[in-house]
Amino acid sequence: MNTTLAAPSPKFKRRGSTRKRAPSYICPPQSQETHDAALHAIRNLLKGRTSYDAFPVSFRLIVLDTKLNVKKALQCLLLNGVVSAPLWNSEKSKFAGMLTVLDIIHLIQYYYDTANYEAAAADVETFRLESIRDIEKSLGVATPPMLAEHPNSTLYKAARVLIQTHARRLPLLDYDTETGHEVIVSVLTQYRLLKFISINCTREIQQLHLSLRKLKIGTYVSSNPPPPNPENPETQNPYYPIATATLDTPVFDVVHMFSERAISAVPIIDQDGVVVNLYETVDVITLVRLGAYQSLDLTISEALNQRSPDFPGVVICTAGDSLGTLLQLIKKRRVHRLVVVEGDKGRLLGIITLSDVLRYVIGEVAIGESVEEIAGLSAAPGTPLSADIISC
Repeated sequence: MNTTLAAPSPKFKRRGSTRKRAPSYICPPQSQETHDAALHAIRNLLKGRTSYDAFPVSFRLIVLDTKLNVKKALQCLLLNGVVSAPLWNSEKSKFAGMLTVLDIIHLIQYYYDTANYEAAAADVETFRLESIRDIEKSLGVATPPMLAEHPNSTLYKAARVLIQTHARRLPLLDYDTETGHEVIVSVLTQYRLLKFISINCTREIQQLHLSLRKLKIGTYVSSNPPPPNPENPETQNPYYPIATATLDTPVFDVVHMFSERAISAVPIIDQDGVVVNLYETVDVITLVRLGAYQSLDLTISEALNQRSPDFPGVVICTAGDSLGTLLQLIKKRRVHRLVVVEGDKGRLLGIITLSDVLRYVIGEVAIGESVEEIAGLSAAPGTPLSADIISC
């Protein structure tokens, strides 16, 4: 057998690389101090930025005249894919407040308490937006404050106004230099503000590692509910203080919850407390727009069958998820609330709104303040409850 030996390869001396390594960023050890420092940095950023800075490059603004009737206003909102709009008094050339879905819910509540289906349907056809505040007074619900800010106000100041007034949106007004009349420039929402933070504070968000449970962000099922009182049905709610419903609950019962509590969503649970869906004020508005006033006597199960197929699903999380994870989720998709669940099946534990998140980030809770953990909360990781339920 012939064997061929390969000649030894010449040895070359390697030259040192002239390229410089990019500096690497190593996250500091996770601690209360790093969490607090991240909150300070976020707040300082907001104090140095104006509301103008949170505007998207291109946006549209829907403004409704107070002389417009409710049905046309509702159609305008739904056709443009919005759930609220500034109101304009054309007689006085002046900002006149905000129309929100909750205003329509109050109107429905009023007519179901005082009139029949036919009267409600006929009146909504002609009822003008300028009269909605009178309806709210007759129901005994608080009149929304006429709050607004200038677009040059800092985002931090705007956020404080949202927190102090419990509002979900803040109109931004300027003045015409020639006429002196008010000009509605835009509306700053809680979602827009939190998304601005999530986009511009990426490094700080990574340091917000403490859990939602530890920070006590959100409303949770009480471990010490009030003693049962036959005169107060709320005390018999096993998920106190969270309003809940089942698939068999009539839609109008949930409408009453919306109006009485000034909330925009109710978790739908089964007999074991497992979250199976979420019913929102927008779902009711869809029925009303179709003229299906009688549909409010349907069960939640029947009403959900009429929901738009593009419903994004229910977003869930666990009490052990971090605030940073939640803010990263807001950066990726439009989120208005999260249902907090526990256990493998996803039993209802709490609910977190954007108001809760903004209140903590802006500073209603003092930085470094000791917060007690909620007794009995499970930190087990959450899992999707069904095809339309997404875990964060």
